[in-house]
Amino acid sequence: MTYADTSAHEIADLVRSGKTSALEILESHLERVKAVDGRPGVLEPGPITAEDKEKVHAFITLTAETARARAKEIDQLVADGEDPGPLAGVPFTAKDIYTVKGVPSTAASKILSNYRAPYTATAVQRVIDAGGVLLGKVSLDEFTYGSSSESAAFKPAPRNPWDTSKVTGGSSGGSAAAVAVGAGALSLGTDTGGSIRHPASFCGTVGLKPTYGRVSRYGLIAFGSSLDCPGPLARNVTDAALLLQTMAGPDRHDNTAATVPVPNYLAELEKGVKGMRIGLSPDFFRVTYFDAETGELQERAIPEEIEAAIHSVAGYLAQQGADIVTDVPMPHTKYGIPTYFVISRVEASSNLLRFDGVKYGYRTQQSLADLREMYRHTRGEGFGEQPKLRILMGIYVSAAQFQKQYYQLALRARALMRQDFETIFDPAGDYKLDALLTPTVPSTAFPIGGVYGDTVLMQYSDQFTVTTNHAGIPGLSVPAGFDENNLPIGAQLLGPDFSEGRLLRIACAYERVTADEPWRAKRPPVVEKFG
Repeated sequence: MTYADTSAHEIADLVRSGKTSALEILESHLERVKAVDGRPGVLEPGPITAEDKEKVHAFITLTAETARARAKEIDQLVADGEDPGPLAGVPFTAKDIYTVKGVPSTAASKILSNYRAPYTATAVQRVIDAGGVLLGKVSLDEFTYGSSSESAAFKPAPRNPWDTSKVTGGSSGGSAAAVAVGAGALSLGTDTGGSIRHPASFCGTVGLKPTYGRVSRYGLIAFGSSLDCPGPLARNVTDAALLLQTMAGPDRHDNTAATVPVPNYLAELEKGVKGMRIGLSPDFFRVTYFDAETGELQERAIPEEIEAAIHSVAGYLAQQGADIVTDVPMPHTKYGIPTYFVISRVEASSNLLRFDGVKYGYRTQQSLADLREMYRHTRGEGFGEQPKLRILMGIYVSAAQFQKQYYQLALRARALMRQDFETIFDPAGDYKLDALLTPTVPSTAFPIGGVYGDTVLMQYSDQFTVTTNHAGIPGLSVPAGFDENNLPIGAQLLGPDFSEGRLLRIACAYERVTADEPWRAKRPPVVEKFG
């Protein structure tokens, strides 16, 4: 085992104690990147080769030299008897939706392909200040619009390290893939409708969407401003807790950042689950979708393997003393995707208006008669298909004649989803749940090109995650085994506002009780072959 397979908290202990150097840790991770990642994403990649199809392609920008300089700074601090911080020497990546000063911040879109940010996002800066070493910026769906990371303008798009013919999930697909293969012990992702938890499930990592406002959005290129949540991806629960501890807290640059005190998440991990009430809802074991041919809502049960995996998690938690409450009603879950379809597109359309070719980013090279034509050609050339679709739908559903029919109705549905969660988590209510246990995604990773292009079908893969964003509550995805094709299955824990510590505590109890299960020892085939 190399340092690329070592957990973040162990790396920090090794560096702070002087048992190894941050530079040695970094070089081990850079070797892993060289072995498994392949060429980074570019705008004009040429043909996708057979070799490309065997690698992961998590990165858009690798910042190796600045990382080496930072590692040397940390080693000097240790040599001088100073503490570099709780993440001393830990290599990490950031989804390329965060700004980093002097580094390309592209949102995986042509329209920002030449943009170098003049400032660093708060969440990224806090990790750097805690001793973290930024390896680079990783790929995503363009402007985070998608659930497979295939819509990135920078190709080759990320591939799943468990089967490179499959997608990573999205939109934080580059983050999840990088963590899964040891191309950085940690990654910063973002979650608007499940975009941390979805790829975490597909790639077999831990992914946490915090309570809205728990982590500052300053320096985050916006998608849906009322839905976006920065959060951590890691290979284990302890590392996720450590990264959240670093990222969370109020920020004078962001008025939506919560001022609620940040607890000691690492201390929470030791408390166990005895006496906790954890629920299972039948509404999270079926997908409800709109049938375009009949105009009716249809239901489809999730695969038996995934349902069995979730019940297995419940069984292990029951062994640890948790009370499992079944048949918890969540009646408005089925409206999560249609509601998201409306709200996210209105907000996306508004946020994309800033990309006009005047202040920064890509500008058309055509000689045009007026400013309006310059806007039109810049956006036409700079945006991919998914941003264009969201702009058009956002304009449509927010138009005065349709607001009552679509947008206001979606806001009411969102309030009902919030009410569902408040009911089941109410300490004086009928259920008194500490957490709800669900599948993260209703499938394992699907083939590249298998769903992409069918925007509606792809979005229904987020049905079990998106209600969390509507309600603003936290959600945590953890590995829960594999299907018959050796693809990871994710289990999701949902809790009330600011209950991240509780969710991490439950997940840690499950992780520890299953530590010796054979599936825990599996490594991604791409690492076994090239790493």
